[in-house]
Amino acid sequence: MPDEAIQERVGIRVARARKRRGLTQNGLAQRARYSRSHIAQVETGAKVATPAFVAAIAAALGVDPAEIYGQPYRSQGHDDEVHASIPEFRRVLACMDAGPDLAGPPRSLEELAAEVATARQLLHKAQLTKLGARLPSVLEELTYWAYETDSPRAWVLLSKALYSAVGLARRLGYSGDALALLERTTEVTRRAEDPHLPALMTLARALLLLGMNAPASALTLLDRAAGQITPGRPDSGEVAGALDLRSAIVASRAGDASRGWDYLGRAAERIKAGKGGADVHGLQFTAANVAIHGAAVAVELGDLDEAARRDHAIGERTLDALPPERRAHHEIDMSRVHIETGAYDKALERLGSADRTAPQMTQFHPSARSAVAHLVDVRRSLPEPLRRLQRRMAV
Repeated sequence: MPDEAIQERVGIRVARARKRRGLTQNGLAQRARYSRSHIAQVETGAKVATPAFVAAIAAALGVDPAEIYGQPYRSQGHDDEVHASIPEFRRVLACMDAGPDLAGPPRSLEELAAEVATARQLLHKAQLTKLGARLPSVLEELTYWAYETDSPRAWVLLSKALYSAVGLARRLGYSGDALALLERTTEVTRRAEDPHLPALMTLARALLLLGMNAPASALTLLDRAAGQITPGRPDSGEVAGALDLRSAIVASRAGDASRGWDYLGRAAERIKAGKGGADVHGLQFTAANVAIHGAAVAVELGDLDEAARRDHAIGERTLDALPPERRAHHEIDMSRVHIETGAYDKALERLGSADRTAPQMTQFHPSARSAVAHLVDVRRSLPEPLRRLQRRMAV
């Protein structure tokens, strides 16, 4: 692989950004509340940079986390087409108030509702290129119906389509575009007669806030959204449970083990009591998703033994019940655990499983790329599965 095709490691980008700010490792440690030795190990590649570390370092240095990760990740092959959706999203946002310039008559709301549902499924399957190819036209046509008819259903569908666009932009590392889409979505939800749509936007905003090292703000918004759930609606349990799971991750990222496990326990009790609700929004509030969130909470808290114990208890049947993106995310989390414990073969197995389950999600996931880069560095020779991952990710 040509040297120019290989992306710089996270540690190199941390060191460069630190030096640009005129900071020593000790100076950065004081700002970021990570030890000097921890920072030094990440910079030299001896330790993998976790999402929490990157968020804290980026905030301390005053840079976008995407700069530390090296996002957006570009490639020479077919997968690079996924980025074509981003300028289209920008164009749709810029023209939204003026109205879309459609080439022909828009599809019916029934057809567009099916497109919105398909978009959600593509997101769950991590088929990002297909999702990006469909969403811009759906957004334009729904914008037409919403502004022309002021129909609550059109506003609901437009908000859900925007929500999927936020998810895609965030996954590709375009946090600024994700925020712009989210702000528009917040405005659109006010015109839809659905009291729980704002909670969906809070779920997305919380993830963006995590990347900005603002877990306290994220938890405030999540708790506020949970307090505004309307009991008795078909989606009440689904939305409340999704808020619990997101809150569990956010609290754990902040190092608050008590609150993290409490939120997770609340979600588990909802499932046990049969209060999960209908799958209205595709939030995947299921027993299987609660189970892998338990492992994720342990990973975020740095409790590797508990993460491994929960992973062992989950089993293949539970994983098979998950959509591809959620399963791949769990595999990537567990690869982090195995790297930390020095079980590099197991870490590679989990990354390979993630890649087989959701290849695009794995290719564009910062933690997966950091894990692959670390495994490349620590191996004297590269087994073919690792070589394939390295070649695709160019790490």
